[in-house]
Amino acid sequence: MTDDERRTERRLERAILELLEKRGPAATICPSDAARAVHEGDDDGWRALMEPARGAARRLVAAGEVEITQGGQVVDPAKARGPIRIRRTR
Repeated sequence: MTDDERRTERRLERAILELLEKRGPAATICPSDAARAVHEGDDDGWRALMEPARGAARRLVAAGEVEITQGGQVVDPAKARGPIRIRRTR
């Protein structure tokens, strides 16, 4: 992994936590919200950050910071397929 990739991972983790903090204790976000926050530009380049954003969410789950949900239910990040939401750990 390159230094740029590591920096992007850290920026995505911070973006997830900052977005959740701004939106309040019951808030959820989509990984795309973090990808868009980190992407610099007006184009669709944020889409390339989607899998890294999901990875950032998984690392934050492992750290006990957030939960990943589908249909409002907490799911195992390793088994989640399709759209997910991220929320602060309750």
